[in-house]
Amino acid sequence: MAELRWHPLIGDWVMIASHRQARPQMPKDWCPFCPGSGKVPQDYEVYEYDNDFPALSQDPPAPDDVATDFFKVKEAYGKCEVVLYSPGHTTVLPELSDRHMRKLVELWCERFEALSQDEKIKYVFIFENRGDVVGVTMPHPHGQIYGYSFVPKKLELELQNAKAYQQEHGACLFCDMLKNELDFQKRIIFRNEHFTVFLPFFTEYPYGVYIFPNRHVRYITELDDAERQSLGLTIRDTVGMLDSLFDYKFPYMMCMHNAPVNGEDAGEYYHFHIEFFPPMRSADKQKFNASSETGAWAHCNPTCPEDTAQELREAYARYMEGRK
Repeated sequence: MAELRWHPLIGDWVMIASHRQARPQMPKDWCPFCPGSGKVPQDYEVYEYDNDFPALSQDPPAPDDVATDFFKVKEAYGKCEVVLYSPGHTTVLPELSDRHMRKLVELWCERFEALSQDEKIKYVFIFENRGDVVGVTMPHPHGQIYGYSFVPKKLELELQNAKAYQQEHGACLFCDMLKNELDFQKRIIFRNEHFTVFLPFFTEYPYGVYIFPNRHVRYITELDDAERQSLGLTIRDTVGMLDSLFDYKFPYMMCMHNAPVNGEDAGEYYHFHIEFFPPMRSADKQKFNASSETGAWAHCNPTCPEDTAQELREAYARYMEGRK
């Protein structure tokens, strides 16, 4: 069973995919993403793998016969892909070379472009879940890409606010946000020629850093050659910084926000960026999304962003010292 059901209270589609209940936990003595499994090439560096248990499909089954005049359903059209970062089962991003990270960025761009060619797909979402506490069932280093037939609600809200800001101020909301963070400086973690890593003024998570391109682009595919090289290193060093924070592999959700595809051109007002959601508030305490966060979308950050930004700058310095 796989279909989309309309949530009338928030105006969004919910993916119903009961077959995903059968997806396995990682076997102790076998990994489908490792060379030799028969599931992937014997020799690869990065690799796109179609999800074995997709919530969305380009050949979706007919929805169940449960729709009424009030309750709406539609086919779960789209695509779910897995992006394998490395053949090494325990490899982490900070261990990958500059060249390897560039190949990963190129694969993300290649898949973004390929999914965008399907006119039924309206949003391409590149993301990574890392760690047991965010529900990862396969620890082999990988991320995912979902191609949705709709624009998910959070992205829709970002687009609406960015468009309204552009109409009112004649400027990009994201560019102005970055300018204000740079003026304030205390939440900037590190910056290079092409990207800025910072802890936003409004961060919902204690260590929820953002990565912004310094240049206004809509999509990851609009980054030029130098920016693509820099993006790989910036992501790698951001993860290395998080790992250095408490000296363990830090769990996180990494979400790439691009403009929608096959719809309104949001080029003037939408700005590609990456958001991290690490579910820890200290070395041994998890930040849970409980009733206020989940039921009301009213987030509470139990830390001061300016203080945790300083912790992150110190962790980044330790990480960079270790790379020498």
